[in-house]
Order: sequence, then structure tokens, then C-alpha cells
Amino acid sequence: MASVVDLICYPVKGCAGTSMSDGLLTPAGLAHDRSFMVISEGGIFRTQRRHPRLALIRPAVSATGTRLTLGAADGTDRFGTVCLDVTTSAPRRDVDLFGTAFQGIDQGEEAAAWLSEFLATPSRLVRVPPEHDRIADGLTPGPSGYADSSAVHLLTRASLALLNQRMAERGAPALSMNRFRPNIVVESHDDQDPDSGDWAALPHAEDRARRITIGDAELGYAKLAVRCAVTLVRQEAGARRGPEPLRTLASYRRAASGGVVFGAKFSVITPGKLSVGSEVVVEEWGDPDL
Repeated sequence: MASVVDLICYPVKGCAGTSMSDGLLTPAGLAHDRSFMVISEGGIFRTQRRHPRLALIRPAVSATGTRLTLGAADGTDRFGTVCLDVTTSAPRRDVDLFGTAFQGIDQGEEAAAWLSEFLATPSRLVRVPPEHDRIADGLTPGPSGYADSSAVHLLTRASLALLNQRMAERGAPALSMNRFRPNIVVESHDDQDPDSGDWAALPHAEDRARRITIGDAELGYAKLAVRCAVTLVRQEAGARRGPEPLRTLASYRRAASGGVVFGAKFSVITPGKLSVGSEVVVEEWGDPDL
């Protein structure tokens, strides 16, 4: 049986994630996932591509989404923590995400001051407004908050195991799953045909999954996940480290449309509750986009 072995929510885009035993899958992904974003004073989103120290920020959001805590995992206590009452009524401001204009609700001066000091550059924090109507593209379009594209990123442990095997052949050390920042991690325990219940035992079987059910929730395939320089950031250190995994991925995971791919993005067809241990069933298969 293919099952969920980890669920990870990233309340603030680009910052550290939090593993959960269960979570609510909303039309725009896991509840509170990428519902906040760090921006420059000009409204440009901040990313680990240029600000790897974002990985050291540990956000925690309350179940209701009304409280947000920001803490630092930099090995010191000098930054402390900041606890915020999340506002949805503050003035909107223009924000830029990959060159596309959206709106964000500014979360105030205390958050801005904390982030600016930690990142050593003027920064502000915004929240997705209730009227946010972004629809991410792909084979199955769907709502998305401040995620790079589609709402849900799914990876199998078998795909990571193959990557680490190929990296070992090059003399490179193994990487942990957090380099790829997935929302749902799936694992099987028996090497079976991909059309069987243990499909996730085969590396990159997620590339072919077109419709997935997990409990009463349903996901629709959107696109392969094109990887970028964020994968070069060692998440525990908040610093960029060498050419891996992009160098190894480029040797066997180049997409015909350009770039290297690893994992798959999905849109939410039917919201529902997800739990670690839940069975992951592929209801429909397709041809890989590679």
C-alpha cells in the first residue's frame, strides 16, 4: 500500500516547513500553506534563491490562522521571537510574484522590523487576502496562494532514493527530503507494478499519476516540478552548498521544455482531511511529460 509518510506545511513562503500528523486540504492546498510571504519594500517576493537565510525562519501559525509566530534557528538567541495577531483588514499593497501582480495584506511594523534585522535587508510580511483569486496553470488548473505554482507538491521516497543513489555514484553525499520542500511525501514498501496499489515503490511514478485520492480528498495532476537554485540551499544551515542536486538531476531528469524536474505539482479537486498513514490511491494514470 502506498501511504502518506509526511505532511509539511510552509506558512511563510520560502521559510522552514512544519511536519504534521494530519492537516486539512483546502481548495488552495494545505491549510495556511504559503499564506504569508516576505517581500521587499518595493513588493518583490523574497526567495531562498537570493536570501537562503529564509530557511532558518521557523514560522508557527495557529489552527485558526489568527496568530503567527516567527522564530530563528540560527544557533543564537539574539533575534528572539515575534508573535503577531494576523490581520485581514489592514490596507492591501501591491506585491510581485515572478513578475505577476497580486495583492497582500501588510502584517505591520513589528514583523517588518524582525524580518529586516534577520535578513539584513528591508523586508515586510504580507498575507494572502480573502479575495485572492489566483488560478495556477497546468493540466489541472486550480487555486493557489503564494506557492510558486500549483497548490500541492508531492514526492515519493523512491524518487529521492534513486537520486541519492545516482549522487553516490558521483561521490556526492545523500540529501534529505527537505531540499525539495514537498507538501506530501509518499512511500511504498514493495516493488510492484505502477498500476498496483504499491505504485510509489517505483521512482518517479508520481510523474504519471493524473488523479489521486487520499481519504476523501482528491488531487489532479498539474505539471512536473521544475527545480531551481533553492535545491542548492542546505535547509539546516540557511546557506547555499555546491552544485548538487541540480548537477546530478541534469544528467537524467531534463524536461523537453527545458530545466530539470523532480516531483509533481497537483491541484485540489476535492478538499478533505489528510493524515500520515493514509492510503494514497492513483485513480488515473497518464504518460510522463518528460
